[in-house]
Amino acid sequence: MTRASLDKQPHEVAAMFDDVAARYDLTNDVLSLGQARLWRRAVARAVDARPGERVLDLAAGTATSSLPFAEAGAFTVPCDFSLGMLAEGKRRHPWMPFTAGDATRLPFREGAFDAVTISFGLRNVHDTDAALAELLRVTAPGGRVVICEFSHPTWAPFRTVYTEYLMRALPPVADKVSSSPDAYVYLAESIRAWPDQPALARRLQQAGWAKVAWRNLSGGIVALHRGTRPKD
Repeated sequence: MTRASLDKQPHEVAAMFDDVAARYDLTNDVLSLGQARLWRRAVARAVDARPGERVLDLAAGTATSSLPFAEAGAFTVPCDFSLGMLAEGKRRHPWMPFTAGDATRLPFREGAFDAVTISFGLRNVHDTDAALAELLRVTAPGGRVVICEFSHPTWAPFRTVYTEYLMRALPPVADKVSSSPDAYVYLAESIRAWPDQPALARRLQQAGWAKVAWRNLSGGIVALHRGTRPKD
């Protein structure tokens, strides 16, 4: 079993996602009690992709998260380091330009995208700060970033209930619906270990992003962080 820590080994995490690729989207819908679809819609509104824009969807998995940007008319690149996820995505959406890439060393030129986004993937990157800097590098001046990630519920009683769900209820449910239940033990632990909303905002600012702000979704279970690459 791959255990959670802030010192994640990329090949281990990639292999974990390879194992769950086929049923990943279904499992997420079940484990989130349907909230995952609401979160994807919130991301789409925040990115606000427009016709002719270039959008990078990092940690895109099977590209479920990428479809709203493409449907809005943006040239959308789903990028992931899990070859299993990319293969499953290509099987479903053969017309999309799936690209293999490490978040800390992205295979794109500087300023290639008008918007970059990553949903539920940043906490799985080996070096979070390097990834935030890489996202900044490939974003055009004045471009935007949207990060959707699990966070910390703001109401203490709810936070206690949520933590109990993560550590006690989620693994048995994952055992029923996932092809790799151990992966969801890792995911539960990584959520609990992840920085809270203000801490992630500070890391975005330290990486060079401006106008950083966040909005809580589902009571803080998820937070939507946004920022802009300065024009100067």
